[in-house]
Amino acid sequence: MGKRIVFTGGSGKAGRHVVPYLTGQGHEVFNLDLVPLDHPGVNTLITDLTDSGETFNALSMHFNFKGLETGKGPAPVDAVVHFAAVPRILMRPDNTTFAANTVSTYNVIEAAMKLGIRKVIIASSETTYGVCFAEGDKDYHSFPLTEDYDVDPMDSYGLSKVVNEKTARAFSMRFGADIYALRIGNVISPEDYARFPAFLADPPSRKRNAWSYIDARDLGQIVHRCVETDGLGYQVFNAVNDTITANEPTKAFLQKYAPGTPITGEIGEYEAPISNRKAREVLGFVEEHDWRKYVSK
Repeated sequence: MGKRIVFTGGSGKAGRHVVPYLTGQGHEVFNLDLVPLDHPGVNTLITDLTDSGETFNALSMHFNFKGLETGKGPAPVDAVVHFAAVPRILMRPDNTTFAANTVSTYNVIEAAMKLGIRKVIIASSETTYGVCFAEGDKDYHSFPLTEDYDVDPMDSYGLSKVVNEKTARAFSMRFGADIYALRIGNVISPEDYARFPAFLADPPSRKRNAWSYIDARDLGQIVHRCVETDGLGYQVFNAVNDTITANEPTKAFLQKYAPGTPITGEIGEYEAPISNRKAREVLGFVEEHDWRKYVSK
């Protein structure tokens, strides 16, 4: 049976694909964003999530005009998916990026908890692994990158995501709720596969993304599986596809292009350096959009 989901940031690059996936699974989605989303059956409420009052109101409203017909007030919300954020550095000043991302996440989780919504999924990021927006050429500590990694970003965006994970953990403990943080990899929309030949031809260009990615439609599946999987408390999941964005086997590739980083854990023949093993084993994620389906070698 479909769930009633409040989705923040559904008009963004990832949200534009995740929201249709969720509605395709039978969920009812209400989008909170600063710009509308053009998708049938999904209403967008223009909401400033850095304002606590707006956030509380938005999470306790009718999703659309049809809600008025019951005469019983807004129906309960089953889950909140929080993707809204300043999406990277160098779009807003650093202090604004950090403040917007941390305060909005605090407000969304707090409102959900105090309104009795016990399932929240937040967008964390690959940037928490510290290399994506690092100053200079920084090495990862070890491969594969798993959820227990000692995250150490130096930038305002990655730092905001680390803080958001801690915020999620705090509220989960306090309220006994399920709050799952997705460390989302480099989001690839269908049109982005045209760029992959250039990625393959220039391996160093993908170091900051750890030679990993997430198809936006597969991200939709991960979010759906998070919505459907209850009872895990606070969890972090890497949200990436299965395989490395390279033609060589992973270990040989990493020894060549990341010689300063030891391989200390199990890693499959073509497994992505950011490991999605936990999402596969715990959530039952099954990749549908391997890049090799769309890219001619």
